[in-house]
Amino acid sequence: MGTFIGHVYPGLFLFLYGLYQAVVISKAIIFSDSLLYPSSSPRNKGRCARLWKISYGGLLKMATGSLLTVYEVSCIKGGLILMNRELPPRFMYPKEWQHLTMFILLTLNGCVDFMSKNVLPQRCVGLEKGTLVLIIYQLLLLMVSHAKDSEGVELHVHSLLILVVFLLLLVLTAQLWAPNMCHLQLMETFLMLMMGSWLMQAGFILYRPVSGYPWQDDDISDIMFVTTFFCWHVMIDASFLLGIYGFSSFWYHCYSPSLKLTGPKEAPYYASTPGPLYKLLQEVEQSEKEDQALLLAKCSP
Repeated sequence: MGTFIGHVYPGLFLFLYGLYQAVVISKAIIFSDSLLYPSSSPRNKGRCARLWKISYGGLLKMATGSLLTVYEVSCIKGGLILMNRELPPRFMYPKEWQHLTMFILLTLNGCVDFMSKNVLPQRCVGLEKGTLVLIIYQLLLLMVSHAKDSEGVELHVHSLLILVVFLLLLVLTAQLWAPNMCHLQLMETFLMLMMGSWLMQAGFILYRPVSGYPWQDDDISDIMFVTTFFCWHVMIDASFLLGIYGFSSFWYHCYSPSLKLTGPKEAPYYASTPGPLYKLLQEVEQSEKEDQALLLAKCSP
């Protein structure tokens, strides 16, 4: 029961978080907004503006990681001990300790996001991205060692999950140099959706098969269908991403015509007055034109 929930609940969180990111990215693309510093509605002032700026993603990460940590510790009868009292002593519950480490990392990631957006005087995007890359790197190491004690269907399921985590690590590493690039944000969101949905699927494959019978490790058809299900998840998650963007775009063009009228009004706030250097360049250009006109007048017969 514990391992089933340890797969399904984190997967559900990652999937919902990916959907939230997809909505944010769709808004940024449609309204030509910043991905790192999304603007709030001009009507939101005072308390509403402060509520808009709260890092709900960070709070959700902290809450989910803390609840899963408590649940993982409480699932072990007699407590989650590190080593037994035998001679020589041996480590106990290696997979449970790895699960606990993953949940603690999720909680720490939420703490960093919340502190960067709501505690520090200025948001530090490099700190958020760097922490996330470091956490995903540790997650990849844990996943690789986690799969060494597996075989057959379980090994294949974890190998596909490791592939998604590795691709996510590459995308997040690239974002350290291009944090506001839309294509990388879309890839990150898609891989988050893939990671979440496949983690939930892994829980049902390994611990709660729909047929009621366990998957057979020595049956090649079962392993082939694991890959088939993974490909279905790729198509379904891509459809979710496309559907969210399509619905957001449709809603904007059909049901929010007032936003089109209020958009250009913000342009004067970003316009800057000509500086002294610009005026000096204009005077130099004007004097050059006068000299050229005078030169042409002298040269003409």
